[in-house]
Formats: sequence, structure tokens, C-alpha cells
Amino acid sequence: MMHIAICDDEKDFVAYLTSQLNQYATETDLEIKVTAYYDGMELIEKYDTTIDLIFLDIQMRLVNGLRAAERIRQMDEKVGIIFLTTLTQYGLEGYKYQATNYIIKPMKYVRLKAEMDQWLKKHRKDDSPTMVVSNDTGRYKVFLKSLRYVETFNRNLLLHTEQDNIICYKSMKEMERELQDKGFVRCHTSYIINLYYVKNVKVKSLEIELITGEIIPISQPKRKAFMEQLAEYMGDQL
Repeated sequence: MMHIAICDDEKDFVAYLTSQLNQYATETDLEIKVTAYYDGMELIEKYDTTIDLIFLDIQMRLVNGLRAAERIRQMDEKVGIIFLTTLTQYGLEGYKYQATNYIIKPMKYVRLKAEMDQWLKKHRKDDSPTMVVSNDTGRYKVFLKSLRYVETFNRNLLLHTEQDNIICYKSMKEMERELQDKGFVRCHTSYIINLYYVKNVKVKSLEIELITGEIIPISQPKRKAFMEQLAEYMGDQL
């Protein structure tokens, strides 16, 4: 199933676009779920990490589409965004948030169909493993391939991803269980690392160098198990 969100403060347009998407689903035999939001703040506060594509109006009364896109991109690095606008001047600005495209309103079905065909061709649902992290600022979809390492941080956890650093309220043991057998290893009481990012291991100084240049410590009690799991991981990549 493809999950599409429409965020627009014009209820008549939301109803119109929903009917157009349902027509597209019928014609293409595609199962679609449509969720409507009527303001950028509502989209942010109620964001669902299962959403695949957002039709996002730029001009809204409370929180406009550009501000909403900036926040959504922090929570979900992969979701597709198609901006809706009546003014072409906003188009280029929208690409700062990795927008798929922008559509000038009013929109005809032929344009929607072309846009959906193109999006589905280029952005089929990414089946890469993910996990959802919640904290006081919202819910975040984290792609495991972009998660470099996890460290303890003020009695919580800090997830270091390619996009941002995200606070997580789980314990290190809970996170270790969730990442088990997914290419992650706990190399220290305070660290879990993604083996994909390991560049070099300095055994004498008990340090791991990541391809980003970051240095992560290895504790002596975990050194042997870490080296064995790293060797097994490297062997599987050959």
C-alpha cells in the first residue's frame, strides 16, 4: 500500500485531489491510502512515518508548506514531497527541502497522473530497514543505513545519522536488542556502532576510526567480541 498525505488549508481542494488520487489508484490497480491535513502545523504534530509521498501546499495561513517541509525533512529523510502553489516563484525555493517537484494550482488530472507515474518509477517504496524514534520534538523515521553510531547522552541515547543527531529515550540494552543482527555492534558500554562505517581499528589504543573521521572507543572487555563480529561482517561483504 502507498500512503499519501495531502496538506492544504482549502478543504474543497483536498477533496478534489483525494478523488483524483482515487481515480489514479483505480486506473493503475494501485492500493492507496490518503490522509488529509489542513495546516502545516497539523502535519508536523501528527506526522505519520508510514507516509510515502506528501502533496504540500506552500501558501497556508498558520504554518506554510516551506516551514512544514523543513521540519518534516528532519523527521523523515526519504519521504517524497510535491509542493502545490499558485505562484511559480516558490518552485526553486522548495528544492532546498529535496522536493520531488512542484505543481501549479489548479491541477488537472493529466498532470497528476504524469506526476504519479514519474514518482513511482523513480521512488518505489524503499524497503531499507528503518526504526521509529520518538522524543519530545516528534517521531523520526531512521534509516539504519544512515545511522553511524549510538551513544549514551545525559541518561538518554543520541543517534548520529547522516542527516541529524536524534535524542532517543530507550536504554542502551533496548537499543542493542533492536539493532541485533543488523550490522551493529556494541563496542563499549556507551557506544553501539554501524560496522559499515568502520574504516580502521587501532587495537593498541582501543579506538575505532569511522569513514567520517570520527573516533569511537572500544572497551577492553568488549574488544575480542567486537573484532570477531567485525571480521565476520567483513567476510560477508566479500
